[in-house]
Amino acid sequence: MTQRRCRFVDVFAEEPLAGNPLAVVLDGDGLDTEQMQAYATWIDLSETTFLLPPTDPAADYRVRIFTPGGELPFAGHPTLGSCRAWLDAGGEPATPGAVIQECGAGLVPLRIDGDRQAFRAPPLIRSGPVDDDTLARVIGELGLTASDVVDAAWIDNGPGWLGLLLASAEAVLAVELGPLSEKIGLIGFHPDGHEAAYEVRAFYPIGGQTLEDPVTGSLNASAAQWLVTTGRISPPYLAVQGTAMGRSGRVSITGGDGGAGAAGGEPEIWVGGAASIVATGTVEL
Repeated sequence: MTQRRCRFVDVFAEEPLAGNPLAVVLDGDGLDTEQMQAYATWIDLSETTFLLPPTDPAADYRVRIFTPGGELPFAGHPTLGSCRAWLDAGGEPATPGAVIQECGAGLVPLRIDGDRQAFRAPPLIRSGPVDDDTLARVIGELGLTASDVVDAAWIDNGPGWLGLLLASAEAVLAVELGPLSEKIGLIGFHPDGHEAAYEVRAFYPIGGQTLEDPVTGSLNASAAQWLVTTGRISPPYLAVQGTAMGRSGRVSITGGDGGAGAAGGEPEIWVGGAASIVATGTVEL
């Protein structure tokens, strides 16, 4: 067993303890997958990350991301929170004001502005229409009808999100959590004059139960790519998540300078928010 530095980070919160918590083990080198998974399962947050030396010379650090149920190639709030923890522990990026993170999905660029970071949304690995059988199944699981759904699409950038656009933010907040067979992102627009463009909720099945994620960077990234591509909105704007859980997640969506992203046709989207260190310590692993 080795004493390893750790940080607990609150991500996407504009006020204390109102965002999505993340555990970051700064000294992940020497741990195997089973040890990382055991710690992530024990601590039981939506995600836990382990920082490692990069294998790509272009990266500042490498991260492995675990839920209690398995490893993810990419996730948004762990990206921002891991970057914040790395900087807090003395990490110095090769390029001032910018960080390159290496993860299972490849290299993810980040912009740094004080205690706020933004990551460039990675390309979708699955997109397009949802087949009729799957769509009917998830609509039924959510207690909705086909007429409640304005649009649906696969918006998967790693975790496996299926996006459902409902008629309004009010409709999104009215959905009750129940057993699900897919990872679902619900989006509904707020009326004009609201601080945010739309409301987001993220549901995912794990270990025989369905949970709601407080604030989800990966979903907000892919939802923005979907909504911008289909002409429903243009950045910059603010998205809100966590309302139904008593959280106040605030996610900033901005565009890039280069128009379409590297995936060809996908807009360049940057997803940002605050990240603050809540606790600092060590863990024996």
